[in-house]
Amino acid sequence: QVIKCKAAVLWEANKPFSIEEVEVAPPKAHEVRIKIMATGVCRSDDHVVTGGLVMPFPIILGHEAAGVVESVGEGVTSIKPGDKVIPLFVPQCGECNSCLSTKGNLCSKNDLSSGAGLMPDGTTRFTCKGKAIHHFMGTSTFTEYTVVHESAVARIDSAAPLEKVCLIGCGFSTGYGAAVQTAKVEPGSTCAVFGLGGVGLSVVIGCKVAGASRIIAIDINKDKFAKAKELGATDCVNPKDFKKPIHEVLIEMTTHGVDYSFEVIGHTETMAAALACCQYNYGVSVIVGVPPAAQKISFDPMLLFTGRTWKGSVFGGWKSKDSVPKLVADYMKKKFVLDPLITHTLPFTKINEGFDLLRTGKSIRSVLV
Repeated sequence: QVIKCKAAVLWEANKPFSIEEVEVAPPKAHEVRIKIMATGVCRSDDHVVTGGLVMPFPIILGHEAAGVVESVGEGVTSIKPGDKVIPLFVPQCGECNSCLSTKGNLCSKNDLSSGAGLMPDGTTRFTCKGKAIHHFMGTSTFTEYTVVHESAVARIDSAAPLEKVCLIGCGFSTGYGAAVQTAKVEPGSTCAVFGLGGVGLSVVIGCKVAGASRIIAIDINKDKFAKAKELGATDCVNPKDFKKPIHEVLIEMTTHGVDYSFEVIGHTETMAAALACCQYNYGVSVIVGVPPAAQKISFDPMLLFTGRTWKGSVFGGWKSKDSVPKLVADYMKKKFVLDPLITHTLPFTKINEGFDLLRTGKSIRSVLV
């Protein structure tokens, strides 16, 4: 039956979240209803608030979470009530060309490209005050209960601490995968990471796990440097400390540029700088930050002609349903840490405070429980 619960509804852009009572419909065929236990505050959610990422309103945001299955719709075989799960904002249908390719991971059933804000069948499972509320990227985790498609949920180890592994639902996997999966950083290489939020620091962890010998962390907020060093950065650079463009500073520091660079902010100027700072012939630059809507980038094509590779990475290049359980298992085996990324744990009703911490640069990841 319908569940009444609390959710953080965003009625319009540039307004605070409003904690409302919502009705959550039961799962239809091939859908799963999840009780959300922990959800992270990610910059991509804030991009919707500010209008940088265009989505329909009213909407329930949130896409980085972990929870427990409450009920399943008809035909769901891979998951049962009581299972611990992570919702997947990049689904894995197993049938589209990206899912079938060994090179791809951005399933065509994703809602990132269409931005419709609805379930795959074109309807919503949320109502509030008699109004239909949109979903966000097929997940909508800023609510006590949510409904997702079976292709957009992964069952994980029942012993995993949900208030930590929720980061594997977005921020950690996105950054870590950009290094180990998309760029395939090799031992002994030199890397530059632009932006030291939760995702940027996860790139640092990935570069370190991959054996990079030099990891240069770049941010205009020097308060982020201690944490970056703790997680493996060898050098920390603040572009504000230099008169010359940051890519020139990095080329001087490394003599010929870095082997791999990562843009984890979502600004076109830093994307261009990240490309320019990597080695002119075999350097690889990866765009990890969500680009702002309606912005174009212009660059000198000679930067690519000499051999550089410029690529993007969504969800770290991982095939979500296959990889998320493995990443949780790696965390349980202590292959990497998540705890240093979580700076604040807040009750769900303090969601606006969590976003203020993000916007003022005081948090890396706030987890709402």
